[in-house]
Amino acid sequence: MPGYLSRVSIALAAATLSIAAANAAALNAGDIAFTSFNADEDGFSFVALADIDAGTVIHFNDNEWNGSAIGSGGAFNTGEGVRSWNSGGSLIAAGTVIRFSSYDTAAASASIGALFGASGDNGINATAETIYAFLGTSSSSPTTFLTAISSGNFGSNGTLTNTGLTAGANAIAVNSSTDFAQYVGDRSSQSSYGAYRSLLANNVNWNNLGDGSFESVVPNTTAFTVAPVPLPAAAWLMLSGIGGLFGFARRHRAA
Repeated sequence: MPGYLSRVSIALAAATLSIAAANAAALNAGDIAFTSFNADEDGFSFVALADIDAGTVIHFNDNEWNGSAIGSGGAFNTGEGVRSWNSGGSLIAAGTVIRFSSYDTAAASASIGALFGASGDNGINATAETIYAFLGTSSSSPTTFLTAISSGNFGSNGTLTNTGLTAGANAIAVNSSTDFAQYVGDRSSQSSYGAYRSLLANNVNWNNLGDGSFESVVPNTTAFTVAPVPLPAAAWLMLSGIGGLFGFARRHRAA
């Protein structure tokens, strides 16, 4: 029995390490999503839909993508702005919302981590603006697009072709000519963080406030959470069996 229990402990430890390794994997398309857009303050926010490792660098570029494939002529045009963000010294848990403030100024700040490497015109426009978020070797050389937001559409404003992103799935198009828009949908009842992707990418779940003065409006930065998922009967049976084995082992040692 002690040998069996040791094997169970080793298996559980291996499973824990495997989960940790999976969580440490690189981010993929849809692993972050925009939650607000403010063309008056020039700021926005996004939610982590997967854990973001310490020291992760994500680039934000509002130049237009030319639609070619990465590594085969894919490139951004010039004339607009880029900034990069370092997530900081600690893991950022899935569900956390990060806000960028005064994005177009020298005083630009992030609620978590730090912005750096600004260049070009980082002003955010209420119309015909697209911001891409991606991993890359630089702020103009993407390797993995994570998400995008557009004030209007993803056509001439900046295409999603060959980015691996799809409007309504992991990229969001808010209304044209809106100075402020933010997600107002569910943040607590989905069974996984990934289940929020399509909600966040659907303009029906956003409040588009149109033309106005929203420079001082603070977006909702409430964290997203997931609802507990009941264990299937087979899992309860396995846990009951393991509990019974530990109980038998204690009784056996006492005898």
